[in-house]
Amino acid sequence: TREAREQDGGVAGIDRPADGVAHLELRPLLYPLSMVVDRLTAALRSVADADALVIDLRHNRGGAPETVAFICGHLFDEPTHLHTMHFADGTAPIQSWASPPPPGPTFGGRRPLAVLTGADTFSGAEELAYDLQQYGRATVVGERTRGGAHPREGFRIHPHLEVAVPTGRPVHPITGTNWEGSGVVPDLPCAAEDALDVALTRLSRRPAGPRCP
Repeated sequence: TREAREQDGGVAGIDRPADGVAHLELRPLLYPLSMVVDRLTAALRSVADADALVIDLRHNRGGAPETVAFICGHLFDEPTHLHTMHFADGTAPIQSWASPPPPGPTFGGRRPLAVLTGADTFSGAEELAYDLQQYGRATVVGERTRGGAHPREGFRIHPHLEVAVPTGRPVHPITGTNWEGSGVVPDLPCAAEDALDVALTRLSRRPAGPRCP
């Protein structure tokens, strides 16, 4: 909780780098929603009026699935199935859906959206990029991500050695798989430091969609 507060809920910056385009940087983590819901809601509402949006995950190490679902709820216009988690111990699978956003303005599911990734983008941040990419909701720009999809549990077998064992596997409803090992492959590959400029160039060529009321 203290780290989330010190990191402003994981909202590292909000700016308008080009006319009509908002840039929202989320790092270092997508903290548990219970810790950051107010700050994250305020950040997402602050970009709801933009003609186009860039979500920057280049330095995001992952985080909570419920936070991914909450963000996705602001970026789709209808209930959207994000993945089904299958567990190694035979526990019944659990579905994750984009969460309905609270009352208020949202960016919605029609206007142009880009997601920036880098070699440090991992775990829950990869899920956010992957979900938006596979539904055709966002263009992913930057570098291939690290490739960590499966939740793990650590077992200490020696004072200086711990073994991490996968305990589950998320399955995306469109691909039937996930990004484990392969990472999220950008639609527009480029060096991470160039990704924002590339995304802005891309977004400037696309017409803005209708605004949400």
